[in-house]
Order: sequence, then structure tokens, then C-alpha cells
Amino acid sequence: MAMRAVLLDLDDTLLDTRAAFGVAVRHVVGEWMPHLDGARAEEAVLHWAQDPGGYFRAYTRGEHSFVDQRRLRAAQLHATFGGPPLDEAAHQVWEIGYEAAFRAAWRLAPGAVELLDRLERAELAIGAVTNMERRYQEDKLVAVGLADRVPVLVAIDDLGFGKPDPRAFALGCARLGVLAEDAAYVGDELDVDARGAVAAGLTGVWLDVHRTGACPRDVLVARSLADVPALLGLSVRSVSGHPE
Repeated sequence: MAMRAVLLDLDDTLLDTRAAFGVAVRHVVGEWMPHLDGARAEEAVLHWAQDPGGYFRAYTRGEHSFVDQRRLRAAQLHATFGGPPLDEAAHQVWEIGYEAAFRAAWRLAPGAVELLDRLERAELAIGAVTNMERRYQEDKLVAVGLADRVPVLVAIDDLGFGKPDPRAFALGCARLGVLAEDAAYVGDELDVDARGAVAAGLTGVWLDVHRTGACPRDVLVARSLADVPALLGLSVRSVSGHPE
């Protein structure tokens, strides 16, 4: 494959977002549901990650605002685990606590800097397509030191909806000035990221960050970010100009 560009997901790809919202959910559980023991608190974290109400996916389709999806998920979390009902005032307090804990826990995913180094040495254009609002994602990139290395080319507020709609991937490619066939997309969600990218004409790479061990045949599979350059067949050159 002769790649010219690599588009990346941010959350749970370059950023360890699941660990961060684990910190945030444990914080609100401690504040609002202190009756939960350690095991039940971890069930609450998993519940938040799985989002059984599908509220975040609805947000990516343009059916809810970001604020509304967070509010709905919080209400469902409380209903499921015995937390008090959240009226407007209570939810504002809840949101402030969650958001402060979440932001304080933003960290790079393992191998993120190394991957970007390899892609840059291969002289590939780099960008991101994300199912979150631009300003929020820019805050994350600043917090982890990647603001100058990964421009957020496409965010959900560009189109009013996000991945897996092919138009989100197409806009990312257009902004990098490449054809879809000359670009790859790397992300942690099999259907939204990798298969969505393939449907849009890109090479789709599924980052199996949660270690499922699954081996779908319709996309490339990376078990870590370190696998990505070899999967794409990149001709990565060192500073001296000789192949590594």
C-alpha cells in the first residue's frame, strides 16, 4: 500500500479516554452512590462505557446534543445503581464534579507519541476524525501535548453528525488533500471506525485496544499502536534517509 495520509481517532486511540472516564465515574459514584461497594462501583464504570441506552451513539447521529447525552447517561446510571434522581440543580453539581475529574485524568495512550514519530518520518499527512466537538478535543490535545502534532480536521460540529457516516471520512481526506484510497484510518471501534472507513474507501485499521482477540477479515487489526506502521506497509525512513 502506498499511503499518503493517516487519519486517527482520538478517544481510546491516541488518548486513554476509558481510563479517564473510569476516574470520573468512580468520582461521581463516591459522591452520589456511596452505598456501592468496590465491585458494584466497577460495574457502574462498565455500564458507563457500554452506554446501554445508546445515548452517545445517538449524539453522533445528531439526535442529541452533547449536554443532553451526558444528562441522559447520568440519569440512567443513577436509576440502575440506586443513585438519587438528578434535578437541574443536582445535575449541574454532578456535571461539574464529573468533568473536573475527567479532565484531570486525560493521558496519552501507550505508544501514541511513537506512532506519530513513525508516521512523520514516513512523510505522511496526519489528522483526526472524531465524534466529539472540536473545542473539547482540542482541549484534550493541548492537555496531553499533541496540539501541534494532530490537527483535528473533522469534528462532529463540522457536519452535525459523525462516523460511521462516509461523509465524515471523506471530509477528513479532502482537508488533507488526498483521495480516500490513499489514506488509512485507525480507531478503536470496529464498526464505527474501521468498517466505517472501509465503507468510505479508506484502509480501515481496527485498534483492538480492549484486547478482545477478535480477528475480523474485512479490516486490518492492530493489537497496539506499535502494530500500525507495519500493517500499513509504510516505508519509514530514519533522519539519515536510510530505511529503518
